[in-house]
Amino acid sequence: MRWLISAVCSFVLGSGVLLASAQLAKAADRELQGTWTATKAERDGRAASDLVGHRLLFSGDRFEIQSKDRKSLYSGTVQVDANAKPAVIDFRHAEGALNGKTWKGIYVLDGETLTICDNAENLDAARPSKFEAKSGSGYVLVTFDRARP
Repeated sequence: MRWLISAVCSFVLGSGVLLASAQLAKAADRELQGTWTATKAERDGRAASDLVGHRLLFSGDRFEIQSKDRKSLYSGTVQVDANAKPAVIDFRHAEGALNGKTWKGIYVLDGETLTICDNAENLDAARPSKFEAKSGSGYVLVTFDRARP
């Protein structure tokens, strides 16, 4: 009988933790929604000024990256895990040369600033564990500000 009570209590408490985790993840998804503009970028240990001005759009589980002149460059689905430390973001491409391929990254959201570090330069590289894009790493580090309507 004690075993049954213990199992039921563990299940109820575990379900509460899982529900809270799911609610936190959904809140993170909502916070990312909208349009972000790249303000600073680094690739392979150097400034990547060609990325500054690009726009990252999140709508539901979809993403799109647009050039400065709003031409679509990449699109697909996005998946985040805000509970991971650091938070995880994956961009699964649905078109073009990258169709079916995934950029694996990490992110941090600080108010109206979003920082993403991913393996876009080298899809064979592991997911980054730090917010840095050192020479030879295959990582891209981009800081975005939330775009104003």
